[in-house]
Amino acid sequence: MRLSVRTRLTVIYGGLFLLAGLVLLLINYLLVESRLPDATGFASTQLEQNPAITAQPATPAVPSDGIALRRAEAAEAMTISLTEYRASALNTLLLQSGVALVVAAALAGGFGWLIAGRALRPVHDITTTARRLGAESLDRRIDHEGPQDELKELADTFDGMLDRLASAFDSQQRFVANASHELRTPLAVQRTLVEVALADPAATPELRRLATQLLHTGERSERLIDGLLALARSDRGLAGRVPVRLDEVAGRVLAGTGDLGTELEVALRPRLRPCTVAGDAVLLERLLENLVRNAVHYNEPGGWVTVETGGEDALVVTNTGPEVAAAEIPALFEPFRRHGTERTTANGGVGLGLSVVRSVAHAHGGEVRAEPGPHGGLRITVHLPTSPA
Repeated sequence: MRLSVRTRLTVIYGGLFLLAGLVLLLINYLLVESRLPDATGFASTQLEQNPAITAQPATPAVPSDGIALRRAEAAEAMTISLTEYRASALNTLLLQSGVALVVAAALAGGFGWLIAGRALRPVHDITTTARRLGAESLDRRIDHEGPQDELKELADTFDGMLDRLASAFDSQQRFVANASHELRTPLAVQRTLVEVALADPAATPELRRLATQLLHTGERSERLIDGLLALARSDRGLAGRVPVRLDEVAGRVLAGTGDLGTELEVALRPRLRPCTVAGDAVLLERLLENLVRNAVHYNEPGGWVTVETGGEDALVVTNTGPEVAAAEIPALFEPFRRHGTERTTANGGVGLGLSVVRSVAHAHGGEVRAEPGPHGGLRITVHLPTSPA
């Protein structure tokens, strides 16, 4: 059984008090016992010092041995009386001291519980603050007020660490925003130049072939950058949450993926029921787009992709395609890992789709589960906390 620190401190306080009380009771008992007179010696002394106790009127009918017998009987009666008194006094001392010790131990336990709770309050404040921390709530601080002791030092150290974390997260946010602009701008310029070269009627076939390859390479680089930026954005948490209709987002994604499904001869089967979650609409759309595009790409002609929202789980995407062993599924959620290879391949993917899906789900307080589909492919379930519409 696991005991809390407060309980352990209370037990230690109460145990030490009880031990000290037992030692005090033993010392008190020995002192009182040493001060009470010995029954036999006390009786003999009293009879010797007070012979009148057994004295009788002088009569010729009482022999001298009768007086001695009377003295012995008096001594025995006095010894018995003193022995009973001594035992009664010691028993009363033990009983009353034991009751007082038990009551005092109970009071010590209660005061120990209160004192331990007061002493550990800063630790509870630190724990509560740490549990509530997130990328969107790094402004929380403990601000412990109290004497300059070890707990005050611990709370101040924790607040200083939060200041450094908040500064690091701010720097990361600025870096992601700047990187998004600085990386996309040259790629957009490059794509424009290549498209201009392709539109030139005087371009030779070799130049057109080279321009087409450069255009595909640029598109691939753009997808890679978009995936990395989405992964970085979701990994740092959500700056805010708003109600998002997941079924409407899924409808837009399916409409935008229709041409790709027609090109690869994969049917899209929407089963969209109203579902509202709290989160970031852009990241949730990226999650859905990655799942749907992966399900279409890793499929086979004549296959299908089913997208369900609003059920027991917020989102379920099932597709046909090559069979995937259950042991290989965890590796698919790692960056740059894909079924059958660890790097990118010729279908245009960059190996970040499911990594982004998992990161976005975790940023929203949800989780992703994947299992082999009943008709090949995968069945991916995304659980997200729902929100009132």
